[in-house]
Amino acid sequence: MEHSAQEMAQRIQEIREKMALAAQKAGRCPQEVLLCAASKMQEAETVRTASALNIDLFGENRVQELVEKLQHSAYGEKPVHFIGHLQTNKVKQVVGNVALIQSIGSLHLMEAVEKQAALKEICQPILLQVNIGGEESKSGFAQEDLSEALETAQRFSHLRVEGLMAIPPIRETDEENRRDLANVRRCFERLASQCGQGAEMRWLSMGMSGDFENAILEGANLVRVGTSIFGARNYP
Repeated sequence: MEHSAQEMAQRIQEIREKMALAAQKAGRCPQEVLLCAASKMQEAETVRTASALNIDLFGENRVQELVEKLQHSAYGEKPVHFIGHLQTNKVKQVVGNVALIQSIGSLHLMEAVEKQAALKEICQPILLQVNIGGEESKSGFAQEDLSEALETAQRFSHLRVEGLMAIPPIRETDEENRRDLANVRRCFERLASQCGQGAEMRWLSMGMSGDFENAILEGANLVRVGTSIFGARNYP
């Protein structure tokens, strides 16, 4: 195990304190911001240990890891979200097994989720992923396509849009980072005014280990933190 429960608990406490300070600085209640522990590349036993600590939920990037950790009951009583790139041929393994799919970044993927949710006779909550920097290396809807994506989603009866998710570009300064995050917030607010039946803009998911404080200052109520909880990942 990379870190003991005590070490992880200390890290989480420090993150919580930073989250609270950022929320207070923004004139917000700290309790309204949820901490998602991004558990990519973490062993099931490490995740099980973390599940007893002061986090709100887990986020998984890889379908195979999600399935394996569910089989080992690694998440305990904590909800789990899917936060990574999702291929349409793996949708079946995710739909119905997570509380929220945060990374819906194309109409094709949205249709695949709707189809699978219909087969399972459930309604799958989702977030629309926006590619705020227009980066070719990242998934997500362009800003100008979000309204169409929301309109399309609201025609489906087996998924429900609950907000936006974004991974802003890496910037050199806090000012540039906050500009991107503020842009995401404006997209969120615009979509909130366009919601009809079948959608409710509840979650603004942005901010990771390097910028979660900025994200909270700009309105995030769901931050995805991995390295600052678990330490640097050991990639194969």
